[in-house]
Amino acid sequence: MPNKLTTYLKLHKVPIALALLSIIFYYTFAYHLVRTDFIKLISLFLALFFLCLRIIQFEKWNLKFLLVIGILFRLVFLMAEPNLSQDFYRFIWDGHLVANFINPYLEVPDILINQNDLIIPNAQELYNGMGELSGKHYSNYPPLNQVIFALAALFGGKSIMGSVLVMRSLIILGDIGIFYFGRKVLKHFNRPQHLIYWYFLNPLVLIELTGNLHFEGVMLFFFVWAIYLLSQKKWMLAAVPYALSIAVKLVPLLFLPLFLKHLGLKKSLVFYLLVSAICLICFIPFYSPDFLGNYSQTIGLWFSNFEFNAGIYNVIKQIAIAFDGKPWEIIKVYGKIVPLLTVLAVLGLTFLRQNQRLGTLLTSMLCVLTLYYFLSSTVHPWYIIFLVLLGVLTEYRFAVLWSAVVVLSYFAYSNPAFTENLWLLSIEYIAVFGFLAYEIFNSKGQKPIFRKK
Repeated sequence: MPNKLTTYLKLHKVPIALALLSIIFYYTFAYHLVRTDFIKLISLFLALFFLCLRIIQFEKWNLKFLLVIGILFRLVFLMAEPNLSQDFYRFIWDGHLVANFINPYLEVPDILINQNDLIIPNAQELYNGMGELSGKHYSNYPPLNQVIFALAALFGGKSIMGSVLVMRSLIILGDIGIFYFGRKVLKHFNRPQHLIYWYFLNPLVLIELTGNLHFEGVMLFFFVWAIYLLSQKKWMLAAVPYALSIAVKLVPLLFLPLFLKHLGLKKSLVFYLLVSAICLICFIPFYSPDFLGNYSQTIGLWFSNFEFNAGIYNVIKQIAIAFDGKPWEIIKVYGKIVPLLTVLAVLGLTFLRQNQRLGTLLTSMLCVLTLYYFLSSTVHPWYIIFLVLLGVLTEYRFAVLWSAVVVLSYFAYSNPAFTENLWLLSIEYIAVFGFLAYEIFNSKGQKPIFRKK
């Protein structure tokens, strides 16, 4: 046994050294970084991305090794407080409300915090931590997400870190589930299974999901589970995890029309009914006469009020300002146009593409989501993670590049006013647009940088 271990260490000494260095960098990121230190943040992030690239290149056929280090990287964050996002304070706040049968879609923190009999442990700390913007709005997190928050509040007790630990554990399990089903989907397409590590070892995935407790990973676990079931022709069973993915994050709603050609008219109608019924069951416990109005109002803010890391919107905004346009008027008008353009794109891809093949269906999903994010006025870094997984399952790698250069948007965190640097955002989007154009027009199917094999 010692001889085997010695031989293994000699054969894999370089990737092991790179993995140990990654652990040191992730530890530094998790426990010794404040988000206002942009130079340190971008240096650590890009170094981790480079190490990820090299580790996959060295060990892409050693799937067990990559799985183990991927889990170890996540465990580094286990007891760390999220340092790039304050959303987790609202998660825990909502969780305590749900655990005490109070509807988070009907109460805003600004009002609840003034109640003398408030039953939320650490209420003032949670309220201060979530920030003014979150405090004055109703919750916008779908029902299954609320259930997860409630579990974190129940098992975490009165400890904020206890609740963080529960949520982080569930997110890690979700990522392991994505690894499991992602490999099966890749196997179905007869494609190299190591491609799943562009998701599983991606620094953006580790930092924003495990580190900062965003639940895209849990949504993607249900989503890729549904895709796997579709690959096995179990489309009725696939409706269950697909509906649950919507109940965690609403994004998969965008793709529902695309199933029309994939399943055919009769099957797709049954699929839609099953998805709708399960989503309805998830929402029923939270229903009240004011629910729809409050929830749609909060969701609408993302289209008409918020701006962050925008691509095409920033170009249009700067042109409009040059002609004396008012920024607050521009975003309200623009926010009404984007949903219409997105719907038109979905309908076009539904009826003009041959989505009968699962691979074509996934590519259509990638097209829809990419267009939506290019047009959107708000593109938080963790949004890109959905594109990364869709890219892994299709023929495109621009999302992997985007997951690296999106770190430039973190510059906004370096100042109290969250002022963005448009030059840095320009570099980000020029790189992404350029590489996407290369992938689309490269006749040999792209990828001298991120190869399939």
